[in-house]
Amino acid sequence: MRRFAMKALLTALNLNRAERARIDWDRTAIVVSTAVTLGLVALYIFGKATSRW
Repeated sequence: MRRFAMKALLTALNLNRAERARIDWDRTAIVVSTAVTLGLVALYIFGKATSRW
């Protein structure tokens, strides 16, 4: 989990580099969609673990 958190942090920092003038929309879309997917999976697992669904 630590390795994933470090990769996510470095990716986020890489997106905000000062020398890059335009936004790389492909990479931004991939990062956002991955975060949303992981969030939904976490909510599903949490819901199953607490017997809410």
